[in-house]
Amino acid sequence: MKFTDGLWLVRDGITINGAVQNYAVEKTAEGLTAITQTTPITGRAATLNSTLLTVKFHSPLPGVVGIKIIHNDGVIDRGPSFELTQGTGDHVQIEETEAQTVLISGGLRVVINKGTHWSVDFYRGDERITGSGYKSMAYITDQDGNTFMREELDIGIGEFVYGLGERFTAFVKNGQVVDLWNKDGGTSSEQAYKNVPFYVTSKGYGVFVNQPELVSYEIASEKVKKAQFSVAGESLEYFVIEGPTIKEVITKYTSLTGKPALPPAWTFGLWLTTSFTTDYDEATVNSFVEGMAERDLPLHVFHFDCFWMREYQWTDFQWDSRVFPDPVGMLKRLHEKGLKICVWINSYIGQRSPLFEEGKKNGYLLKKPSGDVYQTDLWQAGMGLVDFTNPAACEWYAGYLRDLVDMGVDSFKTDFGERIPTDVVYFDGSDPHKMHNYYTQLYNKVVFEVLEEKLGKGEAAVFARSATAGGQQFPVHWGGDCYADYESMAESLRGGLSLGLSGFGFWSHDIGGFENTAPAHVFKRWLAFGLLSSHSRLHGSTSYRVPWAYDDEAVDVTRFFTKLKCSLMPYLYDVAGQAHEQGWASMRAMVMEFPEDPTCEVLDRQYMLGDSLLVAPIFQENGEVKYYLPAGRWTHLLNGETVEGGSWRKEKHDFFSLPLFVRQNSLLAVGSEDSRPDYDFAEGVKFGLYSLEDGKATTATVRDINGAPELKVEAARSGNTITVTAEGSGKAFTFAVKDLGAIASVEGAEQADETTVKVNAGATSVSFTITLK
Repeated sequence: MKFTDGLWLVRDGITINGAVQNYAVEKTAEGLTAITQTTPITGRAATLNSTLLTVKFHSPLPGVVGIKIIHNDGVIDRGPSFELTQGTGDHVQIEETEAQTVLISGGLRVVINKGTHWSVDFYRGDERITGSGYKSMAYITDQDGNTFMREELDIGIGEFVYGLGERFTAFVKNGQVVDLWNKDGGTSSEQAYKNVPFYVTSKGYGVFVNQPELVSYEIASEKVKKAQFSVAGESLEYFVIEGPTIKEVITKYTSLTGKPALPPAWTFGLWLTTSFTTDYDEATVNSFVEGMAERDLPLHVFHFDCFWMREYQWTDFQWDSRVFPDPVGMLKRLHEKGLKICVWINSYIGQRSPLFEEGKKNGYLLKKPSGDVYQTDLWQAGMGLVDFTNPAACEWYAGYLRDLVDMGVDSFKTDFGERIPTDVVYFDGSDPHKMHNYYTQLYNKVVFEVLEEKLGKGEAAVFARSATAGGQQFPVHWGGDCYADYESMAESLRGGLSLGLSGFGFWSHDIGGFENTAPAHVFKRWLAFGLLSSHSRLHGSTSYRVPWAYDDEAVDVTRFFTKLKCSLMPYLYDVAGQAHEQGWASMRAMVMEFPEDPTCEVLDRQYMLGDSLLVAPIFQENGEVKYYLPAGRWTHLLNGETVEGGSWRKEKHDFFSLPLFVRQNSLLAVGSEDSRPDYDFAEGVKFGLYSLEDGKATTATVRDINGAPELKVEAARSGNTITVTAEGSGKAFTFAVKDLGAIASVEGAEQADETTVKVNAGATSVSFTITLK
């Protein structure tokens, strides 16, 4: 939201009361409180009819400092509020001189100037990373009596801003106006399903605005050297989070707002759906499932979209008996084929649903100020919305979900949650403006917790569209409604990379696009991208997404990349474990892994899948692709070609290939199974050691099906000698050197050929030495 008219003027009707002078800084039990004036004090008379801002500093975690700017402190906080880690602050140090008061938290120093020129500066050691200057913190009013709180933080020369949720606009946010307000706007506009008030910069720090309502950002737009954010009201709280790397910033941010849960291994397999408005019944479903099996296409999850329920009655949680007369038997038969089952739901209750009357009678639906149930015809005729601030409504909704799980459902696609009105009254009195974005958090939490309760911790997974800060705790999320073209494929990737830089560990998208039907070449290129994503789903709107509906080659491409993904599961599930433990996205923007490479700062058409694999999807019918390899030696996973990085490359690929490179100094674990994602990853695992440099060491961890580390292997090179140690499972594995020449000799294990070593089962601690020719 813009308040100024260029650099010199203020917009008509706007009054800005900006912080100009420090009146006092006081130590408190939480940290520091500063009182700042918005007009210079030249004498006692100047203290009258004036505006003060109270600025509170505290630190819940090392390297994380919260700043709360308050004008009037008598406003009732009606909630909701983000659920944040509440630290003790024991790690905080306070230092004071005549000129400054300093709060130190981990590697972050906050310097408050005591002089007549107000400023707050944030330092990493001796490096100033950002700051709030003269008049940046401000209380603002307009001609209608509306009030706003604003902050402006400095953006340095060459500094780029990322994140703010799943955004489909330009990957680098500099120059953009971003209003965080969840909307169902598809993937081709500035609107977003997942708005997250957190950004991270190429300087290695992040800023989280602790406000669930509309936060309006001007990122190097209203003022080109400022990241400005504002909210309506009388207070504004934000946290500065120091890295020093982007990965460390995200680790601290997710320690504050919640780590992603680890999805069960089966969710990483291929999902196939009925599509949205297509006609289907059990025979249709069986034809899809049998068609996949006949063509040797590994399938792991089958999803029933909206019309598993009767039209006009969404959501009633009842199978449409006209097309699914025996749902319990059908789900049992699908389970016997090795499939998991997902069904579509949302939190809206159509008036023709039997649940509408229950919800109306018991006060489970959102109400208007008049006391009437809020209803709309947008989506389902006469629908109401479940009020998840009412514990009884949560239990009511959860009860129907439990019945479905008992019937054989393994997961829920939690669609919608964005079109949440503000002219309503919540059961617990929550502020409806703050609830607009936060509603999705309560919705997905209820569903996720039912799955945990019924299936066990570690077995829960939703397929969610909407989210806000903290939503990463309830994976998986998908990118929403995209078109079936290369442009939407690219914008989807931008959105996923932005979401990954906002603390979300797992992300998916509709392979081939949701709207319309893709040409076969788009579908096949999207298959490679989709099956080298965290999660992989074939889904559309008006047509089926079975591969043979496109052409015979699409079947072969599906098989090739699905089996490739299954074989990579020992590596991918460790990447998933890192997302769960550290908050790092499975699909990582290049700048996240290569923060020192300036070329990587703006790349948004390629990504790192974990820390070892580089993926560059192809967005052209002719198979041409231009991509960048950072410095170092890279080996193509599919053909073994080794190239030196540090430059751009242009190539042409058929549908069974794309730039897919292993980073030097990687130890890549590949599984013994290629037909399913949930198997014993340590049994018969193959380790490939890629371009290990002299004097370097590298490790790989193989986890069990529950995500616990089971086998850890380390390789260290000194000259032509590689020493390998393994701790853990006691299961047999093989170890191969890549791009290192041939093996001259092996001590402590059995050599299989010129590049491969066999390690027999039995010992949980193994050590052997490889001498290269």
